[in-house]
Amino acid sequence: MTGGFEGPGAMPTAALSAVVARVTALADRLGVPAAEVFDVGRLSAASGVPESVAGALLSGRPAGEPDVQARFVQRLDLLRRTRLKPNGRKYTQQEIADGAGMSRQQAGALINGDRRPTMEHCDAIQRFFRVHAGFLTAEDPEALAGALQHTEQELLQQLADRERKAAAAAGDPLERLLQDHGVRGIAWRAAQLPTDQHRDKVAEWLDMLLESVKRPES
Repeated sequence: MTGGFEGPGAMPTAALSAVVARVTALADRLGVPAAEVFDVGRLSAASGVPESVAGALLSGRPAGEPDVQARFVQRLDLLRRTRLKPNGRKYTQQEIADGAGMSRQQAGALINGDRRPTMEHCDAIQRFFRVHAGFLTAEDPEALAGALQHTEQELLQQLADRERKAAAAAGDPLERLLQDHGVRGIAWRAAQLPTDQHRDKVAEWLDMLLESVKRPES
């Protein structure tokens, strides 16, 4: 295996600050408590960033481990504590070695911080634990921003669902139809009709419904 890590740079925290601001605004709009969306325990498990570092970064304070090898050891330790076997036990060094395609000695040296990881080591271990690329090495602000982006997507989906329900409650017939049956439900019902003529009638009815929805806006 060959190496291939550049030295740690001065990772700007602007991206993290922007995500924090967007998530804060969405949470306020939805009435979700800040303690829920900025739960440092959950964000730590999702990003690999230690809880103390995550808390400091969320508060706008500079924090994080600048050395890639030290970050690797931190994140791998977190994976071993949080991504357990079905029986609830940690993966052994031998199991990690077998799953990542390396020797037990290599795995042990990486786990203990006695060997600097290569990109190949990281990729193999990330695949074994089924985490995204960069989990073991991304700088702390970047890793935390990535975890918060998932939270942002969840909040955006909640907002879209709420607005759809509000539109249905306001009397929009198309939105109510989609809310009650969904696109797949409508298609499935149409497919149960015995002839193309019947299905054409459904399409014609939907066209009329769409026109009735659009007409007041024109």
